[in-house]
Amino acid sequence: MSKEDLIKIEGVITEALSGSRFSVKLADGRLLAAKLSGRLRRFHIRVLVGDKVTLGLSPYDPSHGLILSREKLGSPAKSSFS
Repeated sequence: MSKEDLIKIEGVITEALSGSRFSVKLADGRLLAAKLSGRLRRFHIRVLVGDKVTLGLSPYDPSHGLILSREKLGSPAKSSFS
């Protein structure tokens, strides 16, 4: 199965578990166990409790997901030194 076959859904991280696993609450109130994708691990993207994430759910087993991306919160504020 490829990444294109996954169902993409938004969620919020509620708890950090061991082994790059997280508990994610979806918009409809369901709680899922999700793990980080390899790309997020490779580039050391930090995912913290309260972050909004995009999950990929398998159509065959929607009980757990794969965290595909973390929502960008905007660009950092530029400091001006005068």
